[in-house]
Amino acid sequence: MAQLKRDIIVAGASMGGVEAFRSLAGQFTSSFSGAIFLVLHTTPEAPGTLPDILAREGFLPAKNARNGDLFQPGHIYVAPPDHHLLLRDHKTFLSRGPKENRTRPAIDPLFRSAAATWTTRVVGVLLSGYLDDGVAGLAAIKRCGGLAVVQDPNDTLYPDMPRNALKALAVDHCLPLAQIGELLRTLAAQTAPPPVPVPDDLLLELRFSEELMSEVETRKIGNPSTLACPDCGGPLWQVQNDVVTRFRCSVGHAFSAGTLLESQGEAVEKALWVALRTLEERARMLRKMSENARGRGFTSSHYEGGAKESLAHAEQIRALLMRLNNVAKS
Repeated sequence: MAQLKRDIIVAGASMGGVEAFRSLAGQFTSSFSGAIFLVLHTTPEAPGTLPDILAREGFLPAKNARNGDLFQPGHIYVAPPDHHLLLRDHKTFLSRGPKENRTRPAIDPLFRSAAATWTTRVVGVLLSGYLDDGVAGLAAIKRCGGLAVVQDPNDTLYPDMPRNALKALAVDHCLPLAQIGELLRTLAAQTAPPPVPVPDDLLLELRFSEELMSEVETRKIGNPSTLACPDCGGPLWQVQNDVVTRFRCSVGHAFSAGTLLESQGEAVEKALWVALRTLEERARMLRKMSENARGRGFTSSHYEGGAKESLAHAEQIRALLMRLNNVAKS
């Protein structure tokens, strides 16, 4: 029986990810024996041209993953825009399941599915990016006997994702991007340990990426919190058995604590802008009513007073928005 290798390579990146993946692709030769799967945070409207870029950088064929296709060693498979990329058996699967960390494709679903399918054969790689998508996925890979590799935070302009991974778990390798390709070539030639059992909670979470779940099933992976999902408004459960604080709703939306905090901040800012616009429109309407009243010989002082009060409140909100903007820039 052929010995199994550490030849399932899954990698994720966010901001700065195109440049990181270009560099990584250029480090492989045509003899590379592993299969590589990549997730880059993109918008749903992205053209999906990353495989073309990567194919020009190195010797490995690159393509957008397709649903149900058999994958081959020595190839690069990229999650297409607006689809999670999942692995099952020797095939790639695409899912438009709930967003995780406010993005689809997200890194955690790929890492989680690889860990559940290939356990000790998996090497997870976390590169440049903002916040902490991929950290929970790396933890899942480690729980299933795989290896975790992160880019040296000092080697990227966007160090959040690697830095958060280093804070949360004991990674196996942390090194500059220019050295990761050689490391992966070495690991892909190593014999993998025997497969290990996959934790039940990991299998349950994997289902969230594939289908809509019920509130009862959500309760199986966590405890109820007093928080609401910023995407759908449903109650959030705090996920157990994880190295980072995470939350899921019954629909399946998932958030790290950092991502949830950012979502709440954006919701507050949006509400303040709506309030500002409404108060200014109210002031304009009151002034029109004041003019109409004066034209008809009626008193207009209460309309004028209401307009001034609305504008005063609007200025307070505008000042608060300016302070929030300055804090975000600092």
